[in-house]
Amino acid sequence: MSFWKSDQINPSGLPPYIGTSNEIKVKEYFKLQYKIIKRKLSDSSPPIVGYLLALLILLAFVGLSMFLFHKMAFAPYVYVLISVYFTSKLSEIKRNDFLKICFENKPYRKLRILENLIVALPFVIFLIYKQQFYPIIILVVITVLIALLTFKTTYSITIPTPFYKKPFEFTVGFRTTFFMFFMAYGLAVIAAVVDNFNLGMFSLILIFLTILTYYLKPENEYFVWSYSFTPAKFLVEKIKTAFLFSFYLCSPILILLSIFYFENLGVMLLFTLLGYLYLTTLILAKYSAYPNEMSLPQVIILVFCLVFPPPILIVVIPIFASKSVNKLKEFLK
Repeated sequence: MSFWKSDQINPSGLPPYIGTSNEIKVKEYFKLQYKIIKRKLSDSSPPIVGYLLALLILLAFVGLSMFLFHKMAFAPYVYVLISVYFTSKLSEIKRNDFLKICFENKPYRKLRILENLIVALPFVIFLIYKQQFYPIIILVVITVLIALLTFKTTYSITIPTPFYKKPFEFTVGFRTTFFMFFMAYGLAVIAAVVDNFNLGMFSLILIFLTILTYYLKPENEYFVWSYSFTPAKFLVEKIKTAFLFSFYLCSPILILLSIFYFENLGVMLLFTLLGYLYLTTLILAKYSAYPNEMSLPQVIILVFCLVFPPPILIVVIPIFASKSVNKLKEFLK
């Protein structure tokens, strides 16, 4: 069997087998995904870098989970929402239309349920560790139900945004993740109602984590070339735009929390500052690899910055800034 690469034929981004659905077995599909992940990890230079990244992601997951459960009374249910967010990404309609071409109905349903359960498994294991059995039941039921549904993550309707004057990251990102802001704002309101400041801070962190995803993929070279800036000026403008639009999205939560928890205003400003620092780091990391995607060593550095104390950013930001300027010289004269 062989496979081809075409984004239009294969909108899921997965390298499929050519052949009828009878030739494609669920077991073979997961073997293929395992080989793809293993190859991506081993293709690092040196290969140990990829496995170090996987370990760091695992440690970050455990550390953030422990922090969440330590700080929030509603942590198990917030945890369920986070897991559902990740599993829902697998229900994108174009991806599932492609899988339906490759699989008959029964194997397709089996594959989708297994996919979702695999994504939810780390969350289930941690909930078991915390002896949160009711949230586990809720999570498993929702995970299976989502596997039986397909929906668009992009929509034909035009969602108005305040970002039209500065196109690309926020314009595209907001329209594909707008439901995350409803979730974050809802959590902030619940935090005020039940008098849980930590839950309100989590809603603010959720906003910044969503915004960070806007800068993971490099844009087309035309969107950089069209600017009549020097590389340094271009980066400054990108960061200023990110700060301004992030403030638009965070301000409802900051205003609400300031009304109910004015005594904790310093903590809110500190977390907002940290969000801006991580956002700056990710933007510079993105353009330090431009026009390619970030390499595994760069991702490892970013994970280190997220897991370990922020002072490491004092060293990382200038390094990424210098590399970004050199990379952008090719596109900005």
